[in-house]
Amino acid sequence: MAMQAKDIETLIQEAFPDAVVQITDLAGDGDHYAATVVSSAFKGKSRVQQHQMVYAALKGRMGGELHALALTTSSPA
Repeated sequence: MAMQAKDIETLIQEAFPDAVVQITDLAGDGDHYAATVVSSAFKGKSRVQQHQMVYAALKGRMGGELHALALTTSSPA
């Protein structure tokens, strides 16, 4: 069962309350998304660490309910 974009956004917002989150359904199939996440929690973290933090926020759904997620992460300017 595919995840809805709103569910992905909710999980990320719960983990990073200050985050600005934008979710795009890349294929229109509910399985392939792109997410842009901007949060102060990423300050001083490497890109890999930032992505790991987002994957952790998805609580094990990556690779199951959520097939593919292209991530762009950053801290606020």
